[in-house]
Amino acid sequence: MFLSKCSTDSIKAAAQSLIDGHLVAFPTETVYGLGADATSESAIAKIYKAKGRPADHPLIVHISSIDAINDWAQDINEYAINLARDFWPGPMTLVFKRSDLAKDFITGNQNTVGLRVPNQSIALALLKEFQALGGKGIAAPSANRFGAVSPTTAQAVKDELQNYLDQTNDAILDGGPCQVGVESTIIDCTSQTLQILRLGAITKEMIQESTGLLVIDEASTDIRVSGSLESHYSPSATVVLDSYPQSGEGFIAIDSIQTPPGAIRLAAPSSIEGFARDLYSALRFADAQGLTKVCVIQPEGPGLADAIRDRLKRAAN
Repeated sequence: MFLSKCSTDSIKAAAQSLIDGHLVAFPTETVYGLGADATSESAIAKIYKAKGRPADHPLIVHISSIDAINDWAQDINEYAINLARDFWPGPMTLVFKRSDLAKDFITGNQNTVGLRVPNQSIALALLKEFQALGGKGIAAPSANRFGAVSPTTAQAVKDELQNYLDQTNDAILDGGPCQVGVESTIIDCTSQTLQILRLGAITKEMIQESTGLLVIDEASTDIRVSGSLESHYSPSATVVLDSYPQSGEGFIAIDSIQTPPGAIRLAAPSSIEGFARDLYSALRFADAQGLTKVCVIQPEGPGLADAIRDRLKRAAN
């Protein structure tokens, strides 16, 4: 079932579909997620099967508000509450010691769970409808095959997963292009030492200002999180960093950098935010065009540019 129009009725239907144990792909501000009832082992198994995802790779649980933290987590630090108040709804996932509600099939057999409140109107409406029906949270990794480029449009979800979804019962909610374009920042909140486990739009500087604590640069934890593998976010085309393309090859760079003769310009963002927003769709477009090589001049600077470079490094491996 493909729901191209996110009416109140379609969101209600999608929430009921989740309650019934089916999958719903939905937009967030970061990327599209493939959602299932986070308390249903059989529904979560459908996510792993559709994505081809390793069983020990944990899922992030999306909740409707900060009030739901206590359902899923325990031993919650004061700084974590400050982060949630400052950046939720938003592109930030907090990792806590799990409660009894968070089972092994969600956590990848770890004793931790990642939680997020997305900052996207359709996602929030879906979460609230799901909660009204008795749901506790929606587990939702990116709505793509494991290791591939995350989708930032509903069409990208359909193109990639239509052969892996139940055409009768599963749904895709089309909320237009994602506004951030790279996955959420993941922060370890299980100790008094602050560590970023995945870079994103909520930056080290923002975290330190919110908490008054120093963020350790080199994470020293065994916690597994999404997007932590050396090779990830990869298109079929070979990605080459900080190199200029030959004729017929793809090119991504900030708009002030000119396109070499014969190269195929895939994206020319005018800002770091635009770079993040356009990156995945540009890599997907390269594959759609049958390109074998994409050259990317990486953006410079701290913050979100760090997250972009992180994704590109993994895409190039």
